Amino acid sequence: MESFHASLKKECVYPVPVFENYETVAAVLFEYVHAFYYWKRIVSSVVYQTPLQVEIGTITSQMAA
Repeated sequence: MESFHASLKKECVYPVPVFENYETVAAVLFEYVHAFYYWKRIVSSVVYQTPLQVEIGTITSQMAA
């Protein structure tokens, strides 16, 4: 979780000098997590797959069992 927060701050929060309001922050964070992090960002701790690929693999293996 600490690694996720570090990535979130480096890739999403710090590049923006000041957010205008809470709604803007919420929209930016939602976009980062749901459009980029979950679908596209490769994570080394799970054999260089996206979190979505890991979840699909887990569900598939559970269904096969």
